[in-house]
This record gives sequence, structure tokens and C-alpha cells, in this order.
Amino acid sequence: MVMFLFLVVALAVVVAAVTLAVVGGGESGPLPEAAPERLHDPLPPDRPVGRADVERLRFPLAARGYRMADVDDALSRVAAELAERDARIAGLESALAGAQAAAHVRLDKPVHPEDQP
Repeated sequence: MVMFLFLVVALAVVVAAVTLAVVGGGESGPLPEAAPERLHDPLPPDRPVGRADVERLRFPLAARGYRMADVDDALSRVAAELAERDARIAGLESALAGAQAAAHVRLDKPVHPEDQP
């Protein structure tokens, strides 16, 4: 019985010592805060995002999934570039339709011999 009581007390002392060392009772003070894991390969800032950039994009894991700020930043960037491309495509389609209409008008206009130089 005495031996059992001694082992319980010794175990409690060891657990307390380890707990104090981890929490901050050690010689070097408390453990430093771990820096949060950040996105290592963000989307390129100097050129438009391409398909390969999106396929290579990997988000670091956080305590409960992905870091929301990294995901939000990447999605905002992709959404902005898609909107810019959509606007550019719409402008080019409009210019093409105008050029086709102008070419159609020129082809439909009868050519008079006195109009030619």
C-alpha cells in the first residue's frame, strides 16, 4: 500500500513538472507562439492568372480547414480577372459585330461606275 501511494505521488510530481515546463515554468520561459502557416505560392501579381496557376494553387490547412483569408484573397483575384476577361470579350464581340455590319453595308451598296476613280 505504501509503495502504491509513493508511485501515485511520484507520478503526480512528474506530470506537474512536465506541465510547468511546457506552459512556461522552464528555464527559457514560455514556448513561443507558432507562426500561422501562410500561402507559399500565391497567384502571380505581375501577370494574369492562368489555368496552370489555379491548378497549382494549394491552400495551407488551419485548425478547422483552410485559412479563410487566403481562400478569400485567391477567389477575389480569380473573380476580378474573370470579370475583366468577360468585359474584354464583350467589347471584342461588339467591335466584331460592328465591323461585320459595316462590311455588310458596303457589300450591299450598289457600285456606280461614276463613283469609282
